[in-house]
Amino acid sequence: MTTVLGLDPGTRHFGWGVVRRQGPRVVHVAHGIAHSDERLPLAERLVSIEQALIVVLREHAPDEASVEAIFFAKDAQAASKLGHARGVALLVCARAGVEVHEYPPARVKLAVAGSGRADKSQVAQMVRVILGMADTPTADAADALAVALTHVQRIRLPPQLVAASKASRRR
Repeated sequence: MTTVLGLDPGTRHFGWGVVRRQGPRVVHVAHGIAHSDERLPLAERLVSIEQALIVVLREHAPDEASVEAIFFAKDAQAASKLGHARGVALLVCARAGVEVHEYPPARVKLAVAGSGRADKSQVAQMVRVILGMADTPTADAADALAVALTHVQRIRLPPQLVAASKASRRR
């Protein structure tokens, strides 16, 4: 059983999602968004993100974490703020001893929605379907769950579970 924390960094809305691989199945554990008051200075928003992530790590004790790799945006200031939020995520995970894996945004979209050019609503809908959720998570939490699902797909199953899964499908 492996628990993965997915992170969608942002300085105003920081999405997180936790999934667990139980044998061949992936189940939804929890998700949420750490909101920061945009009127606060950036440094104070980063502190609130840090505090929220520490709580998430304590509550869900993930084995590994995943985050989208930095992409180059047209707005340099927005990209810089995103980098600060990502840095907080990497730091908090490293301090907790949780290994972080990075995936390009197009890879996350491809892994979850089947197209590297999928839009946010398509990703959110597919996350809901894959995880069997009753409601579609909001964009930031859906993106975090999507990056967690991308990582779970990369984790190899032990050979005995693969054989058991194939045998159960034949019945």
